[in-house]
Amino acid sequence: MFEGTSVKLLALRAEDAEHHLRWRNDPEVVHWATGGDPCFGPVTAEALARGFETMLRLDPRESAVLTVEDRADGSVIGMVDYRDLDPFAGQATVGVTIGDRDHWGRGHGSEALLLLVGHLFRAFGLHRVELDTWSGNERAVRAFTRAGFREEGRRRGAVPVAGRRYDTVLFGMLREEWPGSTD
Repeated sequence: MFEGTSVKLLALRAEDAEHHLRWRNDPEVVHWATGGDPCFGPVTAEALARGFETMLRLDPRESAVLTVEDRADGSVIGMVDYRDLDPFAGQATVGVTIGDRDHWGRGHGSEALLLLVGHLFRAFGLHRVELDTWSGNERAVRAFTRAGFREEGRRRGAVPVAGRRYDTVLFGMLREEWPGSTD
């Protein structure tokens, strides 16, 4: 468990599936998390259960999904993950989704992301961490920037959303840029 001021990161539990099912069937969450990618949602309980079993068995030396819990009331409000962990290159890709809309815009996502990044830098000695979003998700762009990530590039017109094309915006953070770095 990793604890911040307003959130805790916990190991994924089987009972967290109900929250994931709710978020992935909420059109607004799907819109902001993925630009409306139908691979994210809507999803049936059966399909989610199959994928969730895989998430529960991930090897944390390679990838993991963690639950984000609000410290104030203990409610499950989202998830963070890491994947593509490459010890040789010293890098990984991370993601964050705050699925509980009542917690949007309150800094929970930024804090959860920083807790995860801190764990990755400390535990795996990584040099860099990256993540991306679509350019229309201005709240995510602000949250990533506020957490200390820097925009590194764009894949122009890569994300179709409601008949328009948006860029994929790539962000990165080097170990020495991480707010908890003592390097």
